Amino acid sequence: MSKRNWIVVAVAAVWWTLEGLVTTGQLLTMQWPSDELMTVGKALRRGLLSAWLWIPLSVALFWLVERFPIERGRLASSLTVLSTATVGLVLLRALSIWAFNPWLGWYRELPPFGDVLVTSIWNNFLMAWLNIGVAHGWLYAQRARQRERQAEQLQARLTETRLEALSAQLNPHFLFNALNSIAEMVHRDADAADRMLVGLGELLRSSLDYRQGRLVPLREELRLLQHYLEIEKVRLGERLQLQWDIGPGLDDALVPPLLLQPLAENAIRHAIAAKIAPGHLGVRVGGEGAWLLLEISDDGDGGPATDRQGTGLSNIRARLECLYGDRQSLQLQARPDGGTRACLRLPLQRGRRAA
Repeated sequence: MSKRNWIVVAVAAVWWTLEGLVTTGQLLTMQWPSDELMTVGKALRRGLLSAWLWIPLSVALFWLVERFPIERGRLASSLTVLSTATVGLVLLRALSIWAFNPWLGWYRELPPFGDVLVTSIWNNFLMAWLNIGVAHGWLYAQRARQRERQAEQLQARLTETRLEALSAQLNPHFLFNALNSIAEMVHRDADAADRMLVGLGELLRSSLDYRQGRLVPLREELRLLQHYLEIEKVRLGERLQLQWDIGPGLDDALVPPLLLQPLAENAIRHAIAAKIAPGHLGVRVGGEGAWLLLEISDDGDGGPATDRQGTGLSNIRARLECLYGDRQSLQLQARPDGGTRACLRLPLQRGRRAA
């Protein structure tokens, strides 16, 4: 028997036991003829045994309702089955009282069976349909929970599929831009191009290690960003100055993979690469209560922030919405010195610390 059926049996047993105890209390407080003494034992026997006879009947009605529920498309057949079961239940209860009366003592003198049957109709017909109503409530509640679980599973699969599609879009885009940077150096400085290819190998190894995860430790995301910036450092030389400000105790914070690299690429492409003078790229990480704050800033004149809305930023926004819903933000802000600041705010989630 399934766990669900055991629950039905247990609930029916508890309910009818309580009903029998209530009946026992009523029997003890009733006025009886002077020649009949109602003892506690006799009251318990009448109250509990009469109620316990309902346990298998209630379970049987639940079983019938699961197989013949009253619903659109099968109304006539279900009503026929349940009405027949109700008639059978009334008859069975009458036969039980008739058979067990010498022991239960419901009647001092047993009346004709027809009188017992009429009493059973009055006492048990409505009770049977109440059981059928409760069984339908239980059945519909189970179906509602099942539909809710299916909806949650479907939403999770849709989110996972969308994240996979976004990752598939981001990886070729990221690789193309890195190779494009190397291609610029091949004819100008072969040694520098060679160093960039070595850096690209490290970068791809890091990205492949975590491409299957929805979230990665911040320390790995920063390591991947460092590999990328080393490639750009070879290409731009002294024109790219890096500033790191990483708050302590956040290396195990979980973030989406390839989160910071597109922001750094955006800053280099729109601001620093266009300058002749050295440009500064800042990477800042901090915590604020239950939030993780990430920031990529530059001091170049990259134009309005709306000009930087490319594939990388739109991809980040879509992934953050899939993972966190409204509990995240990505804002591009203009700095007083003419630069731009990309500010990320994410829920602070912890992973496993590095040994």
